[in-house]
Amino acid sequence: MAQLHELVTPDSICLNARARNWRSAIRVAGKLLINAGVGSPAYTDAMMKNVDEHGPYIVIAPGFAFAHAQAPGLVQRTGMAWVRLRKPVKFGNELNDPVTLIAALASADSTQHIQAMRQLITLVDNDQTRARLQTAADVQDFMAVLGHLNRQ
Repeated sequence: MAQLHELVTPDSICLNARARNWRSAIRVAGKLLINAGVGSPAYTDAMMKNVDEHGPYIVIAPGFAFAHAQAPGLVQRTGMAWVRLRKPVKFGNELNDPVTLIAALASADSTQHIQAMRQLITLVDNDQTRARLQTAADVQDFMAVLGHLNRQ
């Protein structure tokens, strides 16, 4: 099973991205997935539809959203994108808005990403790790934080 840092490449991380609202924030993440050969434009639409239909439940911790969709037919391979926004946006989650950090997962099946999800939960539960992602100076520092989760 894939580790969290194995699903991310330097090209699938965008630091200090600009977004007007939650939709454009998810589009940034979706474009990273597309450029990495992981997702498709239809998968990006499915992630937004997920929020439209189920509300902002993807905002799972203060300032952190986990964008995803159940649409394996729209995914070429399992992968992940990370977006850190320059200015936070609101998703409509009273408890955890506004969001500055978004992880987007595209899974080709129902099992490849399980270990990565365990590590993501560890990340979300740790205020210090989230803070390190918020303040990483560059993509290499960001990747180092994700790789550190594998050793915990």
